[in-house]
Amino acid sequence: MALTLLRGMRTPIVARRDAGLFFTTLQTPLSRFTTRAESAHATEPKAAPKSIQLATKEAAEQKTQGFEAVIGIETHVQLSTVTKAFCSCPYSYGSQPNSTVCPTCMGHPGTLPVLNTKVVECAVKLGLALNCEITMTSKFDRKQYFYPDLPKGYQISQFDIPIAKEGYLDLDLPVEFGGGHRRFGVTRVHMEEDAGKLLHSESGSYSQVDLNRAGVPLLEIVSEPDMRTGIEAAEYGAELQRLVRYLGVSNGNMQEGSLRCDVNVSVRPIGQSKFGTKVEIKNMNSFSAISRAIDYEISRQILLHKEGQADQIVQETRLWDESSQKTFTMRKKEGLADYRYFPEPDLPEVVLTSEYIDEIQKSMPELPEAKRRRYENMGLSMQDVLFLANDDNVARFFDSTLEHGADAKLAANWIMGDIAAYLKNEKLSIDEIKLTPLELSELIASIKNGTISGKIGKEILIELIAKGGTVKSVIEEKDLVQIADPAAIEAMVDQVLADNPKQLEQYRSGKTKLQGFFAGQVMKASKGKANPVLLNKILGEKLKANS
Repeated sequence: MALTLLRGMRTPIVARRDAGLFFTTLQTPLSRFTTRAESAHATEPKAAPKSIQLATKEAAEQKTQGFEAVIGIETHVQLSTVTKAFCSCPYSYGSQPNSTVCPTCMGHPGTLPVLNTKVVECAVKLGLALNCEITMTSKFDRKQYFYPDLPKGYQISQFDIPIAKEGYLDLDLPVEFGGGHRRFGVTRVHMEEDAGKLLHSESGSYSQVDLNRAGVPLLEIVSEPDMRTGIEAAEYGAELQRLVRYLGVSNGNMQEGSLRCDVNVSVRPIGQSKFGTKVEIKNMNSFSAISRAIDYEISRQILLHKEGQADQIVQETRLWDESSQKTFTMRKKEGLADYRYFPEPDLPEVVLTSEYIDEIQKSMPELPEAKRRRYENMGLSMQDVLFLANDDNVARFFDSTLEHGADAKLAANWIMGDIAAYLKNEKLSIDEIKLTPLELSELIASIKNGTISGKIGKEILIELIAKGGTVKSVIEEKDLVQIADPAAIEAMVDQVLADNPKQLEQYRSGKTKLQGFFAGQVMKASKGKANPVLLNKILGEKLKANS
């Protein structure tokens, strides 16, 4: 176990939580961003959101203008622990404001933090998954800054000795974006606590403070500035989301703020080694928004360079505004000195052992990159690979289907086709349906051995997804066994040809496409149960003889 020299466990002080007791109202003016954004909206028409494909094309065009972008990402991942980082308060998204707080996470004088060791375990897991060097002895630091949602006046974080450093993340770009493998460096992973949340009034005349989120454990992942386009940055963020979900350390939901990406963008002439002035972009709640925000910012900075106004690019934080598809100045960016970091005096060092790290390493699941390579070695296309490995639940369903003897390509086709379409229409996840991997493998086998046709298979699939049961019972109950008796099929073909003399005459006149019509009539007469291969063979022979 991690050797964390923690203070003795203390019983937390119980504070009354009457409605509104900790609900702080601040009479504050509108932020500069809001003012500027509203002004811009009043004078400029709203741009329609651009597709990721269009953004990719524009980014590529911008590269030909003699400049290249340099992009790095700071990602905050909210951990799925039962309690907060330094106190025993739970956290539940959507709770009533200030309902999950205590004197410790509210920063009351005299309270002391106690480290949640689950946070350390999650940090080591993610560090190993990112191929990082794990720091055997790390420490916490105080990051000083003033903001209404930071009750202590500082954030407990890690500064110069993070728990993990010098790693990398491998990913595969989707085929529609050019494909290819990418490896992006990871500078560090460190533990810290979250701040509270400001709830702004519609009028903008005041803001309210909700401290439910204060003290919630975070892991911050800082990338190397290795990305060059908005697409690469968005795919890096998506791969991180995939990774934390596979590990089970976070749900990674951007809409809930469980995964937040702050992007640093600068541009420089192609061939120049020195970085340009970086700008930080916040307020992006989807990977598509990340791509579009970056591509806009690259365009903005290149335009300033070309107009001889490169000095107008300053180190600042800008907010992405979805409605106008632009970034706006929020505040000038602070330097490290402004935060006045110093070691956290109320928390001891975090000391790990090799045995503890080895134990975590052994408990690690198969990660997305390893899964993609394994699927690729099965002969699946990259499109199949990326779809199946994208969701851990889908990957588990697929793997379990294969364990029951199904062919990999056939199983992939069923999951990516009919099953995926059903899930999308019904807004369900694959672990919410009643179809089991065993029955999918049985369905594939029944089609392959000729017991049922592919068309009947699709009908059975829908019933199994919605109601459950077994392939065998549905076939028997509805008498769906495929007709494979040549004599029976020949009799049906003769009857269809006899019932359609006009179409038969047209066929003899050269309209050979009518063979499909006759086949359809036979399938209708057999209620879809005629063996299609045998049917086409017999029908072809009959039509040839009648020509």
